[in-house]
Amino acid sequence: MQLTGSRDELFSADIRTQIAVWLAKYPENQSQSALIPALHIVQDASGGWLSEATLDAVAVYLDLPKIAVYEVATFYGMFELSPVGKHKINVCTNISCQLNGSDKVVAQLTEKLGVGLGETTADGNITLKEVECMGACCGAPMLEVNRDYHEFLTPAKIDEILAGLK
Repeated sequence: MQLTGSRDELFSADIRTQIAVWLAKYPENQSQSALIPALHIVQDASGGWLSEATLDAVAVYLDLPKIAVYEVATFYGMFELSPVGKHKINVCTNISCQLNGSDKVVAQLTEKLGVGLGETTADGNITLKEVECMGACCGAPMLEVNRDYHEFLTPAKIDEILAGLK
């Protein structure tokens, strides 16, 4: 990604249009308010992760200091700073999920996928991650596939979820 030239050359017209929707929701001098949605948009368009060049481009595009973009991208677990699989499975292992069997969920997933937490399957299809509380304590144990929550997990439900990830 080239950071020289005009600001409009940094991203495709589609990405600029999507970001513009968010920028329009805030006062003109408050582009930082659109940073999280902009990072989601750019991450989705970049194979599910944000490179340094991409983060730098977001900073230029939103007219923000690079550090402001990096602070957000490194703070939130929803942003990936290295390549991930086509599908990302986030398993909650916080207290409610832990008390309801998240250790068994992790064991089943690592066995079925042949990878550990923080790893991607050899075919590049699935990345398995451990995450902190995702706010679905009433449905524990739970996991998130891409952006879809799955609660009240059982071994059969996990197998069904995995079968749908082709």
